[in-house]
Amino acid sequence: MKKIIYGVLAAIALSGCEKKLDLVNPNYPTTASFWKTSDQAFAAVNSVYNSLTLDGTYNRSFPGLQDSRGEDVKGDSPWGDLVATGQFVIPNTSDPVLWIWRDFYLTIGRANRVIANVEAYKPEDLDDAAKKRIMGQAYFLRALSYFNLINNFEKIPLITTPPASKQDYYPATAKSEDVWNQIFEDLKTAEDYLPLDYSNVVGPDKGQVGRATKGAAAGLLGKAYVYQKKWDLAQKQFEKFVLPGGIFNGRYSLTSNYRDNFSNVGENNAESLFEIQFDSSFGSDGNWTGEPNANWRQFAGYCVTYAPRGFSANGVQYGGYKDYIPTAYLRNQYKTETTVDGGTDPRLLATVCSYEPAANSTKVYGVEWPYGTNEMFLRKYTHDGLNYTGPETFENGDINYRVLRYADILMLYAETLNELGRTADAYTYIQQVRSRAKLKDLATVKPGMNKDQMKDQIAHERLLEFAVEGQRIHDLIRWGWFYDNTKLAALKAADSDFNTWKPGKEYLPVPLFELNANKNLVPNSAN
Repeated sequence: MKKIIYGVLAAIALSGCEKKLDLVNPNYPTTASFWKTSDQAFAAVNSVYNSLTLDGTYNRSFPGLQDSRGEDVKGDSPWGDLVATGQFVIPNTSDPVLWIWRDFYLTIGRANRVIANVEAYKPEDLDDAAKKRIMGQAYFLRALSYFNLINNFEKIPLITTPPASKQDYYPATAKSEDVWNQIFEDLKTAEDYLPLDYSNVVGPDKGQVGRATKGAAAGLLGKAYVYQKKWDLAQKQFEKFVLPGGIFNGRYSLTSNYRDNFSNVGENNAESLFEIQFDSSFGSDGNWTGEPNANWRQFAGYCVTYAPRGFSANGVQYGGYKDYIPTAYLRNQYKTETTVDGGTDPRLLATVCSYEPAANSTKVYGVEWPYGTNEMFLRKYTHDGLNYTGPETFENGDINYRVLRYADILMLYAETLNELGRTADAYTYIQQVRSRAKLKDLATVKPGMNKDQMKDQIAHERLLEFAVEGQRIHDLIRWGWFYDNTKLAALKAADSDFNTWKPGKEYLPVPLFELNANKNLVPNSAN
């Protein structure tokens, strides 16, 4: 099957009813009546995936509120929160910020219940292989959620078990070290428990594409090590992918067409380690923020959120909301080098929707350019160029969100080698990514770079390869650019949004609603 159809399992979040009325609704099971069969265990882990398609996770708010904080993307929406986030002045009363916090903790809560309850299954109810497979997915999804939360909110509570008492509903802010150690341990367990793929497993998940795999866990673990500057450990993780004899060597590769990584015709390809599965044909109700229900449609809201502003042509409505637009700086960075045949970096037109006569791109949705020639929009993760006709509404969005790509493994490995003093060796892995873009050999263009020069080159290469993928803000934070006067000045020159940044505001604020509800939480530097 092309995609997993996620079922919503609200029952696992219930704590059971009081015994004043001993009535049981068979259509609305309680925690006490659940966790009995293998089908229920599989349904429960499906519900964890389902929570990653909500507004606060990967449906809309989370991608946008990450992208707008980099120098590649700006907010350009009548919804003030989307603009304020990119300008680093978002208040802690913002609804989208609250939704991100809420929905990733919903994911964690579901994963915690799967881990706690599936562990207790007896072999006659769930065989050991299936048990490990289910728990491995829960560990991976919990780690991914904590990875996203700590990188965006800086200070967060750490919850690893279902609540057993009233006090458990008021967790304290955890030490950063404890959160990162939990991420590492969860991903180690997931890597151990998960299969390479699901083609030969026994169970209802047999042959399904899109579930977390051993490679996804190993890759995210390597990335987590990089974020914490654990270079020796990161090296060992990435060598599993790039060196002969590595368990994942040859399993993943770069797609020949860069655009295939952001369209609905190249999903779950050889470059993808993990992506969020969207299918607009499933369900009947819009998956807006609020209480989930089983009829929610699994569509991707960012498709229209990022899309060029709407226009009509030949009786057809095209485009979307343009809540976010690319910066001129991003567009110009793609033009700093020509390809080996003298052309434009093909990633420009896969990422940015702009009027480019020199590159034979003067159309949008197949229609002759309807905007001013200086206007720019986003193309990555939109339906532009996919033979799409009709209004691009939230209900039509069905492009999977790519969480981790093999290109990132290569670039992170190159960065790791450089940090370990093996700068000359880093060229090889950077060039694999450059070669797909038909760029000249970096070792010829910029031979003999030292460590600091290579760090700047990697920063440039990552901007071009991963623009509009929610990565840039976290790269800037982990590189310390906000607190380097030279780098900060460059960011301000690239994107005027950085002029209103103040120390600590690179993070999203801990929502005021949560601070008021839980006195054990502490504000972060953005509050």
